[in-house]
Order: sequence, then structure tokens, then C-alpha cells
Amino acid sequence: MMKELNIWVLRLTDFFILCLFIFTPLTSADEGSNSSSFVSIACCSESNFIDSKNISWVTDVNEFHNRLSCENRTSVGVRVAIGNVNNKTRVFHVGPDQKRCYTLPSKKGQDYLIRGIFGGIWGLKFTVAVDVTTIGVVDSLDDYAVEGVVRATKDYINFCLVSDKGELYISEIHLRPLWNLTYYLEDFPSSVLQLLERTSFDEDDAEKVIRYGVDPSDRIWLTNSTVDPGTYLIPEPNVVNVLGSRDVRVPIQVLKTALASSDRLVILHNGLSSSNSHYLLFLYFYEVNHTVQAGERVFDVYLNSELRQSGFDVMGDGSNYRELALNVTANWYLNLTLVKASESENGPICNAYEILQVHQLVQETDTDDVEVILEVRSELLERNEKNEVWEGWTGDPCLPVPWNGIGCDTVNGVPVITKLDLSSGIQRSPDEERILRGPFPKSIPKLTHLRFLNLSNNEFIGQIPEFLQSSLLISVDLSHNKLSGPLPKSLTSLPNLATLNYGCNPELTEVSPSTFKALKVTTDHGNCGVQESSKRGIIIGAAAVSGSLLVTAVAGIIFFMWRKKFMPRGKSDKKLYPMAKNLIFSLPSMDDLVIKSISIETFTLDYLEAVTQSYKTLIGEGGFGSVYRGTLTDGQEVAVKVRSATSTQGTREFNNELNLLSTIRHENLVPLLGYCNEKDQEILVYPFMSNGSLQDRLYGEAAKRKILDWPTRLSIALGAARGLTHLHNFAGRCIIHRDVKSSNILLDQSMCAKVADFGFSKYAPQEGDSGASLEVRGTAGYLDPEYYTTHHLSTKSDVFSFGVVLLEIVTGREPLNIHRPRPEWSLVEWAKPYIRESKIEEIVDPNIKGAYHAEAMWRVVEVALSCIEPFSAYRPGMADIVRELEDSLIIENNASEYMRSIESTGSNRFSSIMERSIVMDRRIPPPSTPSEPSTILTQMAPPEPR
Repeated sequence: MMKELNIWVLRLTDFFILCLFIFTPLTSADEGSNSSSFVSIACCSESNFIDSKNISWVTDVNEFHNRLSCENRTSVGVRVAIGNVNNKTRVFHVGPDQKRCYTLPSKKGQDYLIRGIFGGIWGLKFTVAVDVTTIGVVDSLDDYAVEGVVRATKDYINFCLVSDKGELYISEIHLRPLWNLTYYLEDFPSSVLQLLERTSFDEDDAEKVIRYGVDPSDRIWLTNSTVDPGTYLIPEPNVVNVLGSRDVRVPIQVLKTALASSDRLVILHNGLSSSNSHYLLFLYFYEVNHTVQAGERVFDVYLNSELRQSGFDVMGDGSNYRELALNVTANWYLNLTLVKASESENGPICNAYEILQVHQLVQETDTDDVEVILEVRSELLERNEKNEVWEGWTGDPCLPVPWNGIGCDTVNGVPVITKLDLSSGIQRSPDEERILRGPFPKSIPKLTHLRFLNLSNNEFIGQIPEFLQSSLLISVDLSHNKLSGPLPKSLTSLPNLATLNYGCNPELTEVSPSTFKALKVTTDHGNCGVQESSKRGIIIGAAAVSGSLLVTAVAGIIFFMWRKKFMPRGKSDKKLYPMAKNLIFSLPSMDDLVIKSISIETFTLDYLEAVTQSYKTLIGEGGFGSVYRGTLTDGQEVAVKVRSATSTQGTREFNNELNLLSTIRHENLVPLLGYCNEKDQEILVYPFMSNGSLQDRLYGEAAKRKILDWPTRLSIALGAARGLTHLHNFAGRCIIHRDVKSSNILLDQSMCAKVADFGFSKYAPQEGDSGASLEVRGTAGYLDPEYYTTHHLSTKSDVFSFGVVLLEIVTGREPLNIHRPRPEWSLVEWAKPYIRESKIEEIVDPNIKGAYHAEAMWRVVEVALSCIEPFSAYRPGMADIVRELEDSLIIENNASEYMRSIESTGSNRFSSIMERSIVMDRRIPPPSTPSEPSTILTQMAPPEPR
């Protein structure tokens, strides 16, 4: 209880806690009948005000500092009729995959209606979340409302906007307690409900809106006067009292008109998600014909062709009013059908209904971590209130997207904070708005799951606090600050600590190597830039206590390599060297002799012009721009990708690739070495891949083409599959590449495959999101047909493209070639019939015929065929594909090794037997025994037709 109270107290400093001002008259004699308990925010309003319905509104205009604006709402359409009071729209100018949240006070255990009104702005699309659970997508040119029902789990609710393309907007926010209404059914206790439709019927006015003043909870009832063939409206202006003294969930005005039919009444709701989801329907019936008695209006209720209520009688239980709540699992549409019972004199009616989608409540970040990170934020705000870093520090620190500088992981299903990176580092702006000042935040050591801490390149002062010995910290960087006093012994003796950098703190007491006991101490040799100071930063790496001579030798090698790579060799070329930032070296363990950098280099434009000899050697061109070959001053060859002024890919793709590759590392993904963003030039720097792309090797220019044997092709396919699997399973937040193709699979000097080009990549839709993507991205010949037609993006879109790549590897053909005969234009459509007829020898690349093991080939072909299924539900995941390719490579390598062993014995007898066996295997599909059968096709095949 105290922890929750502390969180609330800390939240008082939040940018969006402005709505507390209206809670002075919170206590009321009749809470359910007036607006004193409402939270109403009019975004960008010049001042607070009270509207014509006596609802108090508060502005958010004084709560923001940077990167936002206010605009007049320009949309005109039927949605305006919902009765909005605000003609302004708050616009947040943010990057992709950012969020902004309003924090609204609530009472734990209370049900609330929460609603956002969005003044239409051309071309913008984003998602809306309650706390961390997505409840809708804003994608409209007209005024648009996203509404949900939530049961508060704490004393505040976050209403969040999560960007897709880089901008967010909102006009109004409503929070209304549902005092006497229960929407939660026993089947869905832990969920957030998204309103899809709330409809009543009116004979005269199709644009009539019923809301507060009539509905105490300020629900918005939109009327419908459209009458389908076979239906009609029954009006009753004078609704009499409801019989039976029962509570009525809807206003009397909503019951004044009923939609009726003499035989069958159908209410259809289209446009639902294509995936199975849970929905709740609340139906309201009032007998408007006062002469009808019990048993005279009886009907059966069907929902999506399933009988859900037989013999439903509006007057059947002594009342003229009844409600019916139904739940259903459905996709695409909901079909509610009311059918007149055979013995009934009158046909079915319906006065009003509500449809809500059930979104499973997403687990929020660990409560203790939230409490501590809010304490950290509060401490930092005392000296850095207008710092840019706080722009994204709203809502949950980990979900739906993490705060700037926060990294998260999951422990026992609960998100926890594992990384805190507040280094100004490469992000330092000319006006130094990102530099943090003030005392070292004393709450940081209380983040019990923290593994990586980086506060470098700021102006923190004072002493470093003590750390708990239960800390999980692996890496700490406190360099380039103004810290003073001794280094805490509790920090230097942390059990898991591997690297510690605290150089360039002139006032920090010099530390004796003996202080660190089992830790190896190495100075930074004055490279921090602090002159005439005896107090030098110290870089500490974890090393084994035993084997001191070997450790010393390794340290010497590392120091020599570091000197060679980063220290200038002379005055004349000093300016060509980029500033090395945030470099931390740790003495490796016996099992892992590697050196890792924790940040990406910032290169100057002059430096890149020098290393490419003024962009002398062009090695490729793409949608982003030209790629040039260069050599860094340490001798490393690089590929320098320069954005063209006429490029159709812009800053979004540049930032996308920079952000993704700043956090992702895998041996089968092309790493980003550095970048330049200077003088309107956007440049990315990668290691040079000396063997070009897979496309080059298969069917590219003659000068680049080189026959690849079958085992090498298999190895390349497996490497690319592993890279994509890493993306799809990255840090609990799946990344979809969106442009998988052979030209984006590069080969290094060892023919190791590395997936490249992440300009179109994006995070996968989270639970509750429809997954619809406004812009379909991809390359002709590789594009998933389901994604193209539905705009629903998933990892299976990458799987389809990878299936095409597998066919390229098998056939040596390009995916699309209109210069071939018409039936052969599309590789996919050409290859499918041959595979299904077990004639793979007809499609195998002539360059590898007779040089592969049949079962290994068949496994790859089966995988490819399953990947290019037209429906994504029937395609495998990348992890399954990796396992199949691993098996194929094992089979191929074992067969090759066996053949080599036979040839070395000179035994013609066994050689001829093996050759005959292979020839026979290639004529027919591989048997399911004795080797392990391929399982992908059987797992992913559609069910047999009934």
C-alpha cells in the first residue's frame, strides 16, 4: 500500500498530471448524477473552462516544452456530431516508435470509460493504449473517437498515443467513472474493452447524439435510422416506467424507438480483425407496444449462426425491459440474427446495442521498478526540467515502447528494467539540451534488475552512492562527469560486474589497484582529455583470478590493438580520425577473447570523404542512395551508404536503420559501424562485404557471378534464416524486416551470410493491434500476397520473402523476369507445379545438378513451398525453418564426408553403390525413413475439407 502511495506522490510531478486540478469537488452527494467526478482535458485550449453541460475542462497548454504544436481542427463530417467542445488539436512531433501519455487519476477497482477524441489530420496513423494494452488505431481524416472500458488496477491510468510514422495528435481526453454499470463478464476479468459500436434507433434524426445530460456516464449513443428491407422502426415517444423495479443500463431516451421485423432481424458488424478475437455484445430490449403481453413477442437469438438464446421473451419475466449479454470469438464480422419463434404473434425487436472487443490486459512493468524509476525521474527533474530526454518519459517505462534510454527484459512474465542509458554521448546537441546536471541520482542502485548503467558525458556532481551486493549490474559507465569523492567499495565488488568506466572525473579520488581485489585494473592513459590532473579515469574489466600471466599477456595484446586502432600516428593525419566515444574494453575470459564497443561511431563528413577518396569507388546503388567503398585509418574496409538528394527513402529510413542497429548485434546481421548526419548529409557506414550479395553470386553481373556449390548455398540460407530469427525474437519486441531478398543477403570474406538493409524494418504489431500497415513495403517478386491485399503485417511476411530466396538458391533464377516465357515470369508460380509433382530435378540450377544429396534438397524445397503458402497461417515460423535447414546441412555434410571417405579408400565397389543410390534418390521424393522426416509441411498444412 505504501509503495502505491509513493508512486502516486511521485506522479504529481508528471507532465500530464494537470487533470488533478479539477478534482477539488470530487466528493459529491450523488456521484452518479453529475460531472464532478469527470476528468476532461481540452488539448491546446487557452484556459480552463466549463461547458454548457456544466462539465469542467482543463487545458494542457502549460504542461509541454518541446517538439509539439497546436492546430485548428479542419475536419468536417458526421463524426463532428458527437458534440465535441474543443476546436484545437495537440500535435506531438516525435520519431517512429515513440509514445506520449496522459496520466489520469483513478480509484483502484473502479470501472471507467476512457475516451480520446482525435481531430483529423491528413495522413497520420498511430495506436492508442490504455496503460500498456492497445485498444485502437487512429487512421482517419475526420474527427475520430477511440473509447474503452477499463477497471483501474492502481490509482492512476495512462492514456497513451504510440507513433507509427512519427507524429501524434489528440483533441480531447475523457475519463468517466461507471458507477452503476458493469461491462465485465466472468470470462474476461483481466481485460480492457474497446468500444466498436454503440447504437440506438431513431425514426427522424440519423445524426442525433445522446450523451451526458441524458446518459449520466457520458456514453455517446449514435442513432441509426437506416431501415433494411424487411425491417421497420417502431416509435414510442412516451416510454412508461420500466416494470419490475429493475435497473436500466441505458437512458430512457435510447429506448423510445425499436428496430423491428415481422420475421427475422439481422444486425451485421463488418470490419473486424482477421484473427480470432473475443467480443462482447450487450443488447437492450423494451416493449414499445404496450398491448403486447408475455408470450406474444418471442424470438431466438443467433450469433454468427450459433443459437445463443432460445425462446427469448421481452415480457417473459414480468418486466417490459430486458437485457442480454453475449460473448463470442469471431473474425471479420459479427452477425446477430433474431428469428421469430413459431408460436409468437409478433416478430423480434431491438432498441439498442453495444459491441466491444476484448483485449487481454498486458502485464505492466514490475511495480518496484516503476516506483524506483519515477524516483530517479523526480531527482533528475530538480535540475533538468526542460531537458529533451523527458519527452518520452511518460506512461509505463517499458511498454508499449520503452522510454528513451530505458532497456527492458522479462522475468517470470513481468517486464523489468535492465538498462539505463542517460549518456548524452553521440546525441549531444549544439545547445547541450541533453546534458544532465545535478547530483548522482541516489535511487538508481535500487533498480534491482538493472544490468547496464551508462551516465557518461553529462555533468553529474557529488559522490557515487553505495550499491547493494545483490545488484545484477554487469556494465557501468560513469565517465566524463564531475563526480567527486571516493569510488564506493560496494560498487567495485559487485559480484557480476564485468566492466566499469569512471574516467574523466577530475575530482574523483584516485583508486589503488588493490581496492579491486579480483578485478584487473588498467588506466585509460589520459585519453579522456583532462589535462594537468593526477586523477585519471580507470577502466576495470573482469578477469579470472587464476592464470595471471596469461591475463597479463592478453591485456598487452588488447592495449596494443587499441593503440593501433584508435590512437593517431602523427600530427599530419590527426584530423582524419573520428572521436571514439563511449569505448569500454574489458579483459576477456578464457572462453571469449573478444573486444566489444558499446556505441556506434559518429564520423565527420570530412573524414568520410577522406576514407572514400571523395567517393571514388562506387560499389552499389539502391533506393536510399549510392554505396561507396572506403578504408578507415586503421585499415578496415567499409561500405559507405550516402543518401541521395532525390531518394524516395528519407530521414525516417535513416533513423530507422540507425536506431535498430544501435541495439541489435548478431553474427548474421550486418553491423552498423557508424554514421554521419552533417550538413544535410545522411550517411551510414558498414563493414565491407568482400563477396558481395547472394544475388550477385547467383545471377548478377557476369563480373560478380560465381558458381556456388550446394553446401555453400545451404550454409548461406541457414545463416540468413538465423539472422531473421534473431530479428523476430529480439528482446521480447519482434522486428519485421519487410524487405527480405537475395540482394539484401550479403557475404563476408568467409562466405558468412548477413542480412542487411533495415530501412523499412518495423516492430511487429502488439497484442490487440489489428496489424494493419498503412504503407506496404517490399520488392516485386518477394512481396507477400496476403500482406499486399490486406495490409496486415506479421513475421509471416518475412517468411514468404525468405521462401522466394530459398527458391532462388535452389534454381539460380531471379524471382521476377518478364523476358522469360509468360508462364515463367514469376519464379514462385513457375516452380510450384514442379515441386507438387515431385519433379524438382526440372527446377534445380544446372550448375549444381548431380552435386547434392536428394533428401537435403527435398527438405529445402519443402521448406520453400511451405513458406510461399498464400495464407500466412499455413506458413512456418523462422525458428522452424532454421531447424529444417540445420537438418538439411547435416545430411548434406554427412553425405559429402562419406563420399570423401570412400574415395580415399579407392573402393570402386562402394563408390558405385553410393552413386547408384544417390541417382535413385533424386528420381523420387525422399522417404520418411530411415532419417527423421521433414515436419514443416505436416505441421503447417491446412485441415482436410469436411
